[in-house]
Amino acid sequence: MVGINSDASVKRLKGKDRPIQPDHARAEVLAGLAAVDLVAIFEQDTPLELIQQVRPSVLVKGGDYRPDQVVGREVVKAQGGEVIVVDLVAGFSTTRIVEKSRKSSGKKSRVRKRR
Repeated sequence: MVGINSDASVKRLKGKDRPIQPDHARAEVLAGLAAVDLVAIFEQDTPLELIQQVRPSVLVKGGDYRPDQVVGREVVKAQGGEVIVVDLVAGFSTTRIVEKSRKSSGKKSRVRKRR
């Protein structure tokens, strides 16, 4: 199961220009992955309520967090579960992709129309 922030939650956390893709589109992409059985969209700014309801045995968070910063870690650990922090792939954050896109949009196109 993967939990993702709703559009309203992302907007509160990241600003008025986010999210780039709507929650249903992000959920659809994740649901298409073989390892994902279910995608839950949560409205709160953190997944704590979802974690309390689901009570997962493993909680995974991206490497931009330390284990002691992971929301819901107490819930998971209290039931004998595990908290895993995975490494991020450099240059592939949404913020970085938006920055690259904005920089390149100011350049002239190299595509030429055929006549």
